[in-house]
Amino acid sequence: MNVNSNTYTYTFATVMVVIVAVLLSGTSLGLKSRQSANITQEKKQSILASIGIEKNRAESDLIFTEYVKQSLTLSGGQVVSEDASAAFDIDMASAVKSDNMERSVPLYVTEKDGETFYVVPLRGKGLWGPVWGYIALESDGNTVVGATFGHKSETPGLGAEITTPIFTDQFPGKKISEEGVFQSISVVKAGTSAGNYMVDGISGGTITSNGVNDMLIDCLAPYAAYFKNIERS
Repeated sequence: MNVNSNTYTYTFATVMVVIVAVLLSGTSLGLKSRQSANITQEKKQSILASIGIEKNRAESDLIFTEYVKQSLTLSGGQVVSEDASAAFDIDMASAVKSDNMERSVPLYVTEKDGETFYVVPLRGKGLWGPVWGYIALESDGNTVVGATFGHKSETPGLGAEITTPIFTDQFPGKKISEEGVFQSISVVKAGTSAGNYMVDGISGGTITSNGVNDMLIDCLAPYAAYFKNIERS
C-alpha cells in the first residue's frame, strides 16, 4: 500500500480511532467498580461529617454502621421501608425530579455520644452544575446540628465557598420549623441574615447561594410531616 496515499491516511486514522476507543472503553469498565466504591465511601464520609465525625473515606466506610443505626425510606412524610440498602441506594439526582411530596427519600438515623441525630440528603442546582449536601438534625427533628455541602463545578473563591466553614458553620442551631410549621432555612444576601431561619449567602456567589436556598426548601419539605410527629411525641 502506498503510505503517501489518501486511502492509507484514512485507513490508518480509522484504525487508530477504533483502537483508542476500545482501550478507553476497557479502562472505563475496569475502573467502574472502583469508582462506584469511591462514591459510596464519599457518601458515607459526608453523612458522618454532618454529625461531626471527620474521617477519611476509607475510615468512614469502616465505622459507618457504628454511627448510622437505621437507613429509612420516606414518602409523603411516612416511613415506607426500613431496608437500609434500598434507602442508601436512592439516587437523589433522580428523586428530586419528582414532586417533593411524592418522591421517595432516604433518612439516616444516627447515634453519637448517646444522642440521636437525623441526617437528610440534599440535591439541587448551582450556577454551573449540581450541588448537594447533608443536613443533620437533633433528636427534635428541628434543630440543625451540622451541615455539609458539595458541588461539581462552582466557581473557586465564589460559589465553591459553600463547602467551607465560612458557610457551613452558620447552620448549627438553626431551625427548620416553627411550632410545627415548616420554614426551611433561607440563604440570604451576605451580611443580612438574622434569627433562627437564615444564613448568609456567599458574597459574589449569588446564583449558587440561591441554588442552595431552593435546594434546602425542596429537599427538607418531604420530611416536615415526619419530623412534626417527632416533635409532638
